[in-house]
Amino acid sequence: MRRSICLCEPSAALAGDTANWRFIYTTASHLPKGTRLRFDLSSKGRPVDWQIPDIHSKDKENAIWAEVANKTIAATKTEDPQSATIAFEFTLPVELKPGENFTIYIKANAAQKTVQRRRPFHLFIDPKGKGDYKESETFFLDVRGNHLKTLRIIAPSLVSRNKRFDVIVRFEDVFGNLTSNAPEGTLIDLSYEHLRENLNWKLFIPETGFIALPNLYFNEPGIYKIQLRNLKTKEQYFSPPIKCLPDGALSLYWGALHGESERIDSAENIESFLRHMRDDRALQFFATSCFDSEEETSGDVWKGIVQQVAEFNEDDRFVALLGFQWLGEPKEEGLRQFLYAKDSKPIMRRKDTKTNSLKKIYKTNNAKEMLAIPSFTMGKSTCYNFEDYNPDFERVVEIYNAWGSSECSAKEGNPCPIQGGKNGIAESAEGAIQKALNRGCRFGFVAGGFDDRGPYSGLFDSDQSQYPPGMTAILAKEHSRASLFEALQNRSCYATTGERIIVGLHIAGHSMGSELDTKTRPGLEFNRHITGYCIGTSPLSEAVLIRNGEVFRTLPIQDDKAEFEIDDMEHLSTIALEPKSERPPFVYYYLRVTQEDGHIAWSSPIWVDLTARSSSTVSPKKAKKKIKEEL
Repeated sequence: MRRSICLCEPSAALAGDTANWRFIYTTASHLPKGTRLRFDLSSKGRPVDWQIPDIHSKDKENAIWAEVANKTIAATKTEDPQSATIAFEFTLPVELKPGENFTIYIKANAAQKTVQRRRPFHLFIDPKGKGDYKESETFFLDVRGNHLKTLRIIAPSLVSRNKRFDVIVRFEDVFGNLTSNAPEGTLIDLSYEHLRENLNWKLFIPETGFIALPNLYFNEPGIYKIQLRNLKTKEQYFSPPIKCLPDGALSLYWGALHGESERIDSAENIESFLRHMRDDRALQFFATSCFDSEEETSGDVWKGIVQQVAEFNEDDRFVALLGFQWLGEPKEEGLRQFLYAKDSKPIMRRKDTKTNSLKKIYKTNNAKEMLAIPSFTMGKSTCYNFEDYNPDFERVVEIYNAWGSSECSAKEGNPCPIQGGKNGIAESAEGAIQKALNRGCRFGFVAGGFDDRGPYSGLFDSDQSQYPPGMTAILAKEHSRASLFEALQNRSCYATTGERIIVGLHIAGHSMGSELDTKTRPGLEFNRHITGYCIGTSPLSEAVLIRNGEVFRTLPIQDDKAEFEIDDMEHLSTIALEPKSERPPFVYYYLRVTQEDGHIAWSSPIWVDLTARSSSTVSPKKAKKKIKEEL
């Protein structure tokens, strides 16, 4: 039995390149006059997708048309309502006999910006001409990495002295794709401080586009950057900073707990999506964050997510966490992301009677196996006022995502305010994180990335202010799901706007997320010894220590780093805040670092409780109340 032939010319493309394309279909069966053919580009028209051609004359650029038997056929543009991909329909003006060609031309058209082997283009055929398309023929074209543009070095942020670690070097084109497309004879020189004299490494560019460098180590504590130098172009590339400690009990892991990718839709292909996060984005952990609605996450989609998360989770390589987003009543419940500590858990839908409120969810779940992360708390439609804050489940809060920061209001100096016009999301001061902290809520900080689902849908096409996708750093004992989840519960984490900025904050030797009290440490009532550091990926413009929601100290900066020791010797009773709960008066501190390129990092807070009370340490509020009573 003869088979139809589908041929692409050219048969391969470089990512993002503009060219003339021909898709030649040689039919194996008779197609009568009036046959309709639907050519699906599998493109949604996003900046990274295959460029959508226009229905123009073939004499213009980026035009699409077809030819058969020396006759030109105009295209009609259509859109698949389910997949939202663009397609073009043609109607045969003459019959097409077996062995004859039907050719689609696309002139001066740009290829997609992502690498893909055997990239498919589907041709659906309806011989009856009624638009009833069933089976399809498929053209395949390889999209390869473009010319070498940059070298990306993936290295750990914290290492211990004389402890060996591995580094991965990615050779990337201008779009971030792996590539080996470089001039012949290109060599890369590797160096870093304290490199042993008998080592002189010269790296070739492998066909895979990446190379692993094992067993590097530093002899002395300090701050380092691995350097690569292209010996042909003389260009230099540096890794993010690496801090070498005398000995470290914790390691620093980078990832994302909430976010989508502009390249791959997680709902369409969760396997490719997780692989992209692990390999292309070089994240060490990632949590899924689909929305709970049946329309966005059907039962089958959730089943696939559960399966792939379990398969991708691998200790010491990539931690995959199962999670979803749930939108409740504004102010009282708000938007939050639920994270599970284990696999094979159900999605809790707002429309189900058993999970239609936070109180029901908290009552039927174990706080040791689930986290509820309030997200975008200052968005008007997603606001959460923290009045019903649950300290067991809400251990961390999302202080930032690509649509803005919920740290404080724009008037109070928010560096990334939530700003939207008529079609966007406005700021709601009720959800400010600093206000919640001042009232006694206690949580660590995490960051989210891009999102165009649920309440975020439509923001990309609106006048909403948009910022870089954020990242979360977790300080944990091991690179495992159990260890990272435990670290989140202990608030041993911090947030950045996407750069791998290293941040450390300690009070009396206790790190971020800690709760101290004057009962076990009486000296804290008179003096809090605060130490810390921040190491940027570019020069710093500001580093401030926040105390009780206000700037307590502006820290001295030396280019891309700051290291400090501060003694806060104000008596704790004069500065302590009175919580609305039954907790004792307290003070909290956190670090906010800003780079010259605009990127920011927020450390999680540290709290000090005034629990050893005496007549000389009565809080100002209670002292005023006592005076009024006496009068």
